[in-house]
Amino acid sequence: MIQRTLFLAATAATLLTLPAVATAQSAAGAAAATPADAAAEDARLTAFLDREFAADLQQRPQLATRLGLKDGKDRLDDISEAAQLRRLVARRASAARLKAGFVRDRLSAKGRTNYDIWLVELERMELQYRYRRFQPPFYSFLYSIHATLPDFLINTHTVADAADMRAYNARLRGIPAVLDTALAQTRQSEQVGIRAPRFQVERVIAGAGKLISGAPFTEGAEAPLWADARAKVGKLQAAGTVTAAEAEALLAETRAALLALQPAYARVIAWGQGALATAPSGRVGAISLPSGAAWYAAALRLNTTLDLTARQIHAIGLAELKRIEGEQDQLARSAGFADHQAFYADRAKRFPPQPWTDALREDYLRRANAIVARNRTLLSSHFNALPQYRMEVLREPAFSEVAGGAAHAAAPSPDGVRPGRVYVHLLGQTKDPAKLTDLMCHEAVPGHVMQGDIQARQTGTPRFRLVGGYVAFGEGWGLYSEQLCKEMGAYQDVAEDFMRLDQEHFRAARLVVDTGLHALGWTEDQAVDFMIKTGRLSPDQARSEVRRYITLPGQATGYKIGMIKINELRRKAEAALGARFDIKGFNDLIISDGSQPLGILERRVDEWIASRS
Repeated sequence: MIQRTLFLAATAATLLTLPAVATAQSAAGAAAATPADAAAEDARLTAFLDREFAADLQQRPQLATRLGLKDGKDRLDDISEAAQLRRLVARRASAARLKAGFVRDRLSAKGRTNYDIWLVELERMELQYRYRRFQPPFYSFLYSIHATLPDFLINTHTVADAADMRAYNARLRGIPAVLDTALAQTRQSEQVGIRAPRFQVERVIAGAGKLISGAPFTEGAEAPLWADARAKVGKLQAAGTVTAAEAEALLAETRAALLALQPAYARVIAWGQGALATAPSGRVGAISLPSGAAWYAAALRLNTTLDLTARQIHAIGLAELKRIEGEQDQLARSAGFADHQAFYADRAKRFPPQPWTDALREDYLRRANAIVARNRTLLSSHFNALPQYRMEVLREPAFSEVAGGAAHAAAPSPDGVRPGRVYVHLLGQTKDPAKLTDLMCHEAVPGHVMQGDIQARQTGTPRFRLVGGYVAFGEGWGLYSEQLCKEMGAYQDVAEDFMRLDQEHFRAARLVVDTGLHALGWTEDQAVDFMIKTGRLSPDQARSEVRRYITLPGQATGYKIGMIKINELRRKAEAALGARFDIKGFNDLIISDGSQPLGILERRVDEWIASRS
C-alpha cells in the first residue's frame, strides 16, 4: 500500500519540466494535426534529430563504434571538461532549434515522445555537468576508466580487416592521453574533498597492474590486450584477409602501442598508491561528501526519473521486503516447509557454496546458454516482438572480474555483427544453482539482451533512440522480466520460482541500503551486514554489491522503482480494459519503443488504453 501512495504523491514527474512542454505545445495556438500531417511532421522531426545526433556522434567515436559505424574508429572519446562543455553547449543550441522549428502538437504520439526525450536528455546533461566533480573517472566500481577502455577494445571494437586493426592500434596509442586526463580530473575532485573510497583505489591499483603484466610487458601469460590483439589478427590471417607478413606488421604496431601505454598505467598505479593515505573508508556515502545531499538527490532523479526522496524510497524498500517474505512463506509451505527460513536452510544444506573450478565454470556457462536458448522458445505466449540476433553468455574479463561481482549485459550492435552478451563473474564461491534461470531471465531473455536487440532494430525512429537508456526503465524491465518468466513457465520447479522471489527481495533490500548509505549515514560494514542478514547474500557478494552502490549513488534504486511502476501501469491497463486487455500488446508497448523516462512511459500507456477503450 505504501508504494502506491508514494508513487501517486510523486505524480510520476520526469526531469522534463511541465512549463517547457506547455510552451512547446501551445506555440502559435496551433490546431491539432491530421494523421497525414502528423506523419509528415514526424518524418521531418526524425530527419532533424538524426542530423543533430550525427553531429553529436562526431564527438563520441566510441558510441559510433557501438552502433557499428566506421566513423572515428581510430579515436577514443575526448573526456576532458572542455569537451563535456562543448557537448552541453551544442545540445542547448539543438534544443533551441527543436523548439523553434517544430510545434509539438502537430506531431503524432510517437513523435511527441521523441521530441520530449531529446529535451529530457538536455536536462540530464545539465545535471551531470553540474555534478561532474562527484563522478571522477576512477571512482566507479563498475565503470572505472582504467578498465572500461580495454574492455571497449576487447569486446566492442570489431576487427574485420587490416584497417580495423590499424584503428585498434591507434586507439591503443590514444589511451595514455585519456588516462592522464582522467588523473587530472580525479585530482580536481580530490581538491574539493571528493575522494574515491579506499577499496576502489585498491581495486584500480590491482586492475591496472593486471593490464600491464605478462607478455609483452613481462614474462608470463599474455596481458589481456595483447592476447586480444593476437586473437583478432590471428582470425584475419586464418580467413586470408591478411598475409603472414601483414599480420606480423600489425602485431608489431600493437606491441609498440602497448609498450607506450605501460607508463600511463604506471602513473595510474602511482596515483593510487599516493591516494591510499587519504582515501576514506567506513562512512563513505554521498552524505559524507561536501554538498553530498544535493548530489544524491540529483542522482536519484537521474536514476529513477521520478521525484522521490531518499526517505520515500527507503520506506518503499522496507515495505517491499515484508511483502515478498510473505510470498516466500506461502511458496515454501506449498513445498512442505514451515516458512521461507526453513526453505533457505534446506537449500544451504543441499547446495553449500564451493570454490569455483574450471569444470564448474564450464558447466555454468553451458547451462546459462541453454537457459537463454530455452527462454527464447517461450516468448510467443507473451510477445509479438521477438529478438532476432545471436546471444551468448561469457565470463567477465580477468582485469575486471571480482568475487561476487554482478552479472551485466551488452546489447548487440544494430547490424547484429556483435551479438548480445551477458557477462558473469565466476570468482569466489558458487551460488545456489536454482538462481541461474532467474539471472538469465533478467540479463538475457526477456530481459536486457532482448530489450537491446529490439531497441537496436527499431525502424522509423530517430537514431538517438537506438542507444542509451534510463536505469529505472531498463532495470525495471529486467526485474519485470523475471516475473514474466514465471508467467511464461520458464521456472522448472519451486526452487527456481522461490529464487525469483529471492532476487526480487534482494532488489528491495537495495532500496534500503542505497538510501541508508547515501542519505542516512550508514557505514560500509552496516550495509554489508544488512545485505548478508536481510538480503541473504554471501559475504563476498554483499561486499561487492555494497561497494558498487557506494560508487554509483542511486543506480541500484532504479530496479525496484522501475518494476513497481511497470506493474502499476499494467494493473491500470488491466482494470481499464478488462477482457480487452492484451498482454502481448502491453509488453510490446513497453519494450518496442526504446528506453524512456517513467513519466513518458505512463503517458504512452494512457494513450494505449484510450486507443482500445
